[in-house]
Amino acid sequence: MTKTALRREFLARRRALAPAEIKRRSQLIAGHFFDYFANEGLTSEPAVVHSFLAIRRQNEVDTWPIITCFWAKFAHIAISVPVMDVGNRQMTHYTLLPETPLVENKLGIPEPVLQEREKTDLQFVKIVLTPLLAFDLQGHRVGYGGGYYDRFLAEDVPHSRKIGLSLFEPVDSISDVEATDVRLDACITPTQVYQFID
Repeated sequence: MTKTALRREFLARRRALAPAEIKRRSQLIAGHFFDYFANEGLTSEPAVVHSFLAIRRQNEVDTWPIITCFWAKFAHIAISVPVMDVGNRQMTHYTLLPETPLVENKLGIPEPVLQEREKTDLQFVKIVLTPLLAFDLQGHRVGYGGGYYDRFLAEDVPHSRKIGLSLFEPVDSISDVEATDVRLDACITPTQVYQFID
């Protein structure tokens, strides 16, 4: 299927999910993520984990179960979140602390408020939790089409492990993958972890 068709289908599938079901699936994803985190030997070294914060009106995966577990159990891991510059289609990245106040931007994305921002040194980002609408068995993802994450993953954190979070299982293939699309290293669903190896 094409990206356009997949966006349409998976946005509709998301809209059909009740809040309790999104919460349940998000908690299962968090559990699988921390199993992966431990199995891959990622727990010991200080690092930064970059995470999106869910757009609630889009019924995105809730990343707060992952973020709060890091704060509670992995004090040596810092959390970074993006702040969007919609006009320039760019993202800047800031440390998120438990006390950081947030405000929703015009897209509905929670962001650290201006006076509370501490910029992230991207060289220390080890993992990027990547939002998506759909993904395929080769590790390609479909986002909203703005290109924010493809540019960020390719240009700013090519050294990081790119992990998608999906409320749904993969499709077989995305038919119109482009050369600029950045493949995921793994994608986590409510049922399992998919890993993509060249």
